[in-house]
Amino acid sequence: MVSPSEAAAFVLQQAWARPPTLGDGRLLCVDGPGGSGKSTLAQACVETAGGGARLVHMDDLYDGWSGLATVGDQLDTLLRPLAAGEPGSYRRYDWHGHAYAETVTVPPSSMVVLEGVGSGSRECADLCTLLVWVAAPSDLRLTRGIDRDGELLRAQWLRWREDEEAHFARDGTPQRADVLVDGTGHDRPRLRS
Repeated sequence: MVSPSEAAAFVLQQAWARPPTLGDGRLLCVDGPGGSGKSTLAQACVETAGGGARLVHMDDLYDGWSGLATVGDQLDTLLRPLAAGEPGSYRRYDWHGHAYAETVTVPPSSMVVLEGVGSGSRECADLCTLLVWVAAPSDLRLTRGIDRDGELLRAQWLRWREDEEAHFARDGTPQRADVLVDGTGHDRPRLRS
């Protein structure tokens, strides 16, 4: 088995070997379908990278369960200023309140790890240093999602899966990924050949 820290070390080695694309920093996009293991890998990347890396979860940017289609606006206000060496920002979505809450400011850093479905969107492809695709079998992903969010949200999960499939097909995210990671930990991460 490949541990999250081993996968993170491989991913970071690839990211640090590339020139900065987000001002003086790097943008590591950890994308893939819901429940594939993106959050675990992204957290391991931040812990392995040390104090200079900042983690941003796409879950904080979506406008609820139907927010994938419009998340590009949030990515612009977060990433474009960072690319210019200025702090970026986004409105954090409050999933319990079903509305946007406070504005979160993200200062420039040596690495921003953007984790979640749509993090590798074409809208920000020019700023992405390294695009990582995390994959896992469909049944395992659904089980993970229901285990995390509860059986009452099964219908939302099933609709979300349709939305993310359409997004990935339209954006070609899996085909554009630089690194492929097995979210089950059975296979070692690898560069797209």
